[in-house]
Order: sequence, then structure tokens, then C-alpha cells
Amino acid sequence: MNSLLRSWSGLLALFLWAGTGSAQGASIALSGHWYAMSSCPVDRPTLPVNSVPLDELSRTRAQDCFVGDFALDQATDVVIDFGSTTVIGRFTHTLFGASGHVVARAEGGIQSHALDPFFLRHGRSLHLPAGHYTLVTQLDSPFLLAQPQPRFDTLDQYQQAIKPGDALTLICLGILSGLMFYYATLAAIRKNATDLLYALFLLGNLLYNGSALLVWPELLHLHGFYLISFPILFSNMAYVGFVMRLLDLDYQGHPFLFVAGAALLVLLGAGVVVALARPHWSLELDRAGVALFLTYGLVAGVVRTRQKHDRAPLYLLAVVLFFIMGFISISLEKMSSGSMLAVEHLGLLSVTVEAMLLSLVVARQFSSLQEQYEQAWADAMQDALTGLRNRRGFMDAGTAEVERARRYGRPLSIIFIDLDNFKQLNDTKGHDVGDTALIMASRALSKVLRSNDLLARLGGDEFAVLLTEISPDASAEAAQKLFKVVNLALRDFPPVTASIGVISFSRVRHSFATMVKLADELMYEVKKSGKNNMSFKQYD
Repeated sequence: MNSLLRSWSGLLALFLWAGTGSAQGASIALSGHWYAMSSCPVDRPTLPVNSVPLDELSRTRAQDCFVGDFALDQATDVVIDFGSTTVIGRFTHTLFGASGHVVARAEGGIQSHALDPFFLRHGRSLHLPAGHYTLVTQLDSPFLLAQPQPRFDTLDQYQQAIKPGDALTLICLGILSGLMFYYATLAAIRKNATDLLYALFLLGNLLYNGSALLVWPELLHLHGFYLISFPILFSNMAYVGFVMRLLDLDYQGHPFLFVAGAALLVLLGAGVVVALARPHWSLELDRAGVALFLTYGLVAGVVRTRQKHDRAPLYLLAVVLFFIMGFISISLEKMSSGSMLAVEHLGLLSVTVEAMLLSLVVARQFSSLQEQYEQAWADAMQDALTGLRNRRGFMDAGTAEVERARRYGRPLSIIFIDLDNFKQLNDTKGHDVGDTALIMASRALSKVLRSNDLLARLGGDEFAVLLTEISPDASAEAAQKLFKVVNLALRDFPPVTASIGVISFSRVRHSFATMVKLADELMYEVKKSGKNNMSFKQYD
């Protein structure tokens, strides 16, 4: 968790640095206003009489014209670009000199196939001598995310100012791409619809952000403008379905949240139909959808956290930050006049932060699954009463040790221990006392064994020991110690004693199961001959 939070902090620091460090870039004052396209001067720098400036551009169909003036005291390499947003369909800049003649003309935009000289930017560079200039910018865009504002920067300042925003774009898209592949892989492996829905949500945001921030137009030559809006219509729906599954919102347990989620899915689906009929409204439908699913996710996260749902607290942390940053990004009209960041950068950062934090939920799930697996493995391999290996655990570990001894030609020994008269103790003193006797015997045996020896309770009153890499004489000595300590531990539980069979193998020639059976048979010979004794046998 700490590493992910540090990563998020690093992204936020980069974002803040980009916003403040680039403020010095806007060094050329450009004064002007937007006007309706009908007022746009095409071949002259003067506006028609009675032209009325626009307070703001339409977000659902921008066909407008900017007219502004600036002056240079000396010859300068300059760059003209738009501030606040990169979501622009087509633009044409026409620059007039003081005498009214055309000095330069440049065009571009997401829908244009004109090459961009600056990576991930609409900037166009010019070398201008000192003088007074008039800029006329024609804008034609199916919709706008924020209010564009033409701006001039010196070339050197512009090249430095755009670096943080471009770095932020590539880093965030890289993170989202990795996480999308990760969730898609999880969905395929686990056959889990929750993972698939979140992968689709990330895919929609990758298509949108990559198009809006000029990555796909630059790298893949994809100039479809509606890649900015239509993928989000579907990713919004995927997110609602993801929340419902992640937080286990079903009708039986949570009827209100389930019905609200289902109704929201229907509403978002209706938005897709509207967008098909009115594509210029698709981005506004995206905004509404984001606001709705963020609100739903926040409410669901709060409710399920209060109900102690295991995944809800981490999800709530992610969605709170997403809620704050997401609402800012869908409501902002413009960025600081000195910043080379766009509103799109903030939106991309908010999605990336949420995706990174949500990966904590998956990490928590895997941690829980690992704990469950380890516990299940322990239950399958461990005796619940004594904490020793059970028969299965002993046979699995012993088989591996025997194969190792066979490969390297090393000796080993097997000791089979059976407690005499144990049933009589249970019948007269009770099973609690019998359990105590088993625990005391297991502890006594454990204390005198080496760390690489295997000790197990095979069931009932039977114990087995595998002594690795030990000579026959040493194994006989070890068996004597075991016989003494176990009988000492059982002295408080009369009439219980121990019968022991010891088999020593100089070389392994049998399977482990056969070797255990031989030790068991030898132990029964001891019991038949009077109990409370031990017998030793060696196999070369």
C-alpha cells in the first residue's frame, strides 16, 4: 500500500510542478475575444462593424473565430497554441502584419491530418520580426471539453513548459495500459466478471485520454474525434457494473443500492442511444454519466464500509479521491492562464490515481486468498491437536526426503511409536486427559529431535519419526533417547507407556510407504512381546 501511495504522491507532485513551473511560459501578451464564425475576417485583420464578442463558446458545437493582437519588440521565435484544452477538432491560424498582409497561416486539430511539430501538442512555431500583429483563429470542433484560448510563447519557454504535461500523459497512460492488461488477464484466468468490467472501464479511458491528449492521433494516426466521447459512454456503464459486483450488491441483501445501480445502467444505456442520434452531445452525456457513477460509487462505498464489507474501505478511499478530482475535471472551464496544462491532464490523473488505489483492493483479495490457501494447506497437512504433521503431511514430506536420500546415497531411519494402553486411559480418565497425554508426548519427542528430522502424529496414539542422514548406530542412540523422554512424559498418565520399532536403511531400496510399513510391523512385534520396549532392525 505504501508503495502505491508514494507513486500517487509522485504523480500529484509532477502535476503540481507542471502547473506552477510552466507559468513563466506565457510571456507574450495576446489580447482578444472570440466571435461567431459569421464575424470572422478571412482575408483582413479587421472585424465587421457591430461584431459582438462571445462570453463563452458552445460546448456542443464550436464554430467560432478568435481575433486578437500582440506586439514584439524584437525578432523572436514564437509558438502559438491553445491553453486549457487539447480537445479541438480543427483550427486555422492566420497571422496578419501591421499592414494587413498575411504573414503566416497554419492549421491542425485532432480531425486534421496535418503533422504536429510538437509532440502531443497543437503548437505551431513561427519566426517573427519585431512589429504589431493580428491573429485570426478559426475553430471548428464537434464539441469542447473546456474553453480554448489561443496563446503565444517564446519557443524556448514553450519547449520547456510542455515537458511536464507530456510526461504526465505518457506516465499515466502507461500505468492505465498496464493495469488494463492486468485486470483483463485476471478476468481470463479467474473467469471473473468484476475484473473484466474494470478492464473495460480502463479501456474506455485509454481510448478517450489517448485521443483527447493527441497520443493516438500522433502515434497511430487515429483521427476519429468521437473516440473522445463514445468510449466513455460505455466505460461509465462498465464502472457501475464493477461497483455492484465488487461490493456484492444484490437485490436480496441490498435492494435499494441494487435497484439504483440497475436504474443507472438503464439511464446510461439511454444516453448511448441519444448520443447516436445527437453525437455532438456525446461529451456532455459523458459528463453527466461520470457525475452519476461517481455519486453512486461514493454512496455505495460509504454504505458498504459502514456494513463492514471487507473490500469497501479500500474502495472508498479510491472513490473519494476519484470523486473530488473527477468532479473538478468535468466542471473546469479553463486552467490558469500561465499553465501549459490542460483540463484533460487533470482528468487523466484522477482516473490513474483511482486505478492505482483500486489495485490495492485486488492485492488485498490476493492476500486473503493466500491466507486461506495457507490455512487450508495447514489443515490438510497438520494435526489439529498436537500441531505436528498428520499422516498426509508426513507421507508428502517423507517421500521427498526419501527421494533425496536415494539420489545421493544417504542413510536414513524410520521410527514408529505406539502408546500402550491408551484406550484404557481414555476410558477411565476421559478424552481430555488422553488429549493432554498426546500433547505431552509430542512435545517431549520434539525436544530431542534435530531440526531436519520429521515428526508426525499419524492418528490416534501413533507417532512416526523420519531421521535423515543418520548412521545405524546414531539412529539406535536417537531411538533410545526418544523411548526415555516419551515414557518420562507419560509417567503422569498411567498405565500408558510406549512401544517403538526402529528401522535403519544404509541405502534406500524401498518406497517410503514400504519403509513406514516395515517400521510399523517391527513396532507390533514389540507390543506382542510385552509392550513398553523398543526393537531395532537394520537394512543394508
